[in-house]
Amino acid sequence: MKTALITGANRSIGFELAKQLAGQGIFVYLGARSLAKGNAAVQELNETGLKNLKAIEIDVTDPDSIFSASKTIETEQGKLDILINNAGILGKSPQGAAATAVEEIRNVFDTNFFGVIGVTQAFLELLKKSDSPRISNITSGLGSLTLHSDPEWKYYQVKTAAYGPSKSALNAYTIVLAHELANHNFKVNAIDPGYTATDFNNYSGPGTVEDAASFILKHTLTDNNGPNGKFFSNDIEDSTGISPW
Repeated sequence: MKTALITGANRSIGFELAKQLAGQGIFVYLGARSLAKGNAAVQELNETGLKNLKAIEIDVTDPDSIFSASKTIETEQGKLDILINNAGILGKSPQGAAATAVEEIRNVFDTNFFGVIGVTQAFLELLKKSDSPRISNITSGLGSLTLHSDPEWKYYQVKTAAYGPSKSALNAYTIVLAHELANHNFKVNAIDPGYTATDFNNYSGPGTVEDAASFILKHTLTDNNGPNGKFFSNDIEDSTGISPW
């Protein structure tokens, strides 16, 4: 049985990812900053008949928490097949470039960028023990520099000094990581689930968590000939789903 870890999985898209992955027969570690909240989420999924899940406490901004989670999975599984770096924060609003405090920008980057790096590096050796390791970094269309420079883009006016740049940085890291791991059978991609109705945005998005999770898994559960180092977006209206960087 393949094993997956999803960070930030006790609610919203992460919760739906855990549900869909477990439904495909994959053992899922449902990552949450609070073990109590993680256990509650697992219990909810257990009640639907899904049993191949376990809550694991992981705060992506806490190196000790990350290390403890990696040691737990190493002891229990010996490897990891799928890592979905889903945990993220929006930060306080508004986020004007001239007025947003450096501390606030740093706080958002700590979770959305440095947190992903910390988790990825901690689990890399376990992923290398998989026959088909996959890393999906959950990003946003707001991280696309090309789209943000196009006045015709539908979200052109949505500028954020902390959130968007944190995802741009994540995209850049994804490119470097994918290149570095390409000869180890890894597939590493940045995936934007699209503007989805979640508590993250006060349910203002038009998309559903079900569709968002399905899109992420479509570009995660690929075969060994699948794409590597790409930026997929559920808001791109062509057959490839590939977003400009």
